Amino acid sequence: MQELTTTVTELRFALDTFYFLMSGVLVMWMAAGFAMLEAGLVRSKNTTEILTKNIVLYSIACIMFLLVGYNIMYIGNAEGGIIPSFGSLIGTQSEGADHSLESDFFFQVVFVATAMSIVSGAVAERMKLWAFLAFTVVLTGVIYPIEGYWTWGGGFLSEAGFSDFAGSGIVHMAGAAAAFAAVLLLGARKGKYGKNGEVHPIPGSNMPLATLGAFILWMGWFGFNGGSQLMLSDVENATAVGKIFLNTNAAAAAGAVAALLVTKALWGKADLTMILNGALAGLVTITADPLSPAPAFATLLGALGGVLVVFSIVALDKVKIDDPVGAISVHGVCGLFGLMVVPFSNTDATFGAQLYGAAIIFAWVFGASILVWAILKATMGIRVTEEEEITGMDMADCGIDAYPEFVSVK
Repeated sequence: MQELTTTVTELRFALDTFYFLMSGVLVMWMAAGFAMLEAGLVRSKNTTEILTKNIVLYSIACIMFLLVGYNIMYIGNAEGGIIPSFGSLIGTQSEGADHSLESDFFFQVVFVATAMSIVSGAVAERMKLWAFLAFTVVLTGVIYPIEGYWTWGGGFLSEAGFSDFAGSGIVHMAGAAAAFAAVLLLGARKGKYGKNGEVHPIPGSNMPLATLGAFILWMGWFGFNGGSQLMLSDVENATAVGKIFLNTNAAAAAGAVAALLVTKALWGKADLTMILNGALAGLVTITADPLSPAPAFATLLGALGGVLVVFSIVALDKVKIDDPVGAISVHGVCGLFGLMVVPFSNTDATFGAQLYGAAIIFAWVFGASILVWAILKATMGIRVTEEEEITGMDMADCGIDAYPEFVSVK
């Protein structure tokens, strides 16, 4: 009997480890989604550079989180504390764990890369590549892991009752806060806004690529939210994972349809970029709690996110906050919205605790980020020259065009 019990325990350990790893693979695939979405929404002259940013930021995130970030977030910290341990590497396997330590690290590291990917799109077409990569080191190695300890790592926000199941605030709003700090210091792209406040749209170069990116992100989100259940190996958890997948998909679909209807009502056209962002807004909104809502309510929440993101993108343009891909609206505004609607379906959450947690996360990430960006601006500079911006960052930073056969030869 003891031998049989041990065998079942080992099988459950193996199954939950495998589920963690495959969920992490799906989230890792979101890096490709961000790369394709951003490449499609920028002008062709900046495509190679933004693809370079996306693959290198993912690589830096993996290295920094391995060396210090995971340890800061999870290892040797006091329950309910504020100051993390600041150790190195990922510790050792604890007794009685449901899955392997290495699978846990892998699942967590792809989340920190997602947070940094949000910054990439918001600062596109005018930020220096090397300044961006320098900031990546700090965000993924220190800034994100500290607020991660306060929440998922057992720090003071988790003790305060703050609830964020898969990271509407911890990942998405945090990435948007870092992006917002950068955009404030960076300024708008040349020609984006007129002297009298008029907005001059700058269309992206490749809508098929942007649409592919949105679908990849949608697919990856099943790992993002589903994997956050952490287990699959019993009836209760397997049922929960099924509901999470259902609600995640419903919210994304509703966000896309809602954005379609809003753009038709406002402008008489179906705006594809807004529809793509509507789907992503629905996903960000439901990420704070994809398990508690009934499917119909999850659909409603996704639709509200899809409506909210359209008006947010328009509002930021009116105050001259230039975000080429809508990242601050999708991940920041809808991330906050997702946090604040959790108590409507989760009786363990309170509006006070949600607001408190959101304020702490935003204040920390925004404050730390704007300090780092300011240092980078004063030292190496963060914005390319006007000539480089006009010519395109592909040639300035990478020396190669993404679409060379379409470049005029003089």
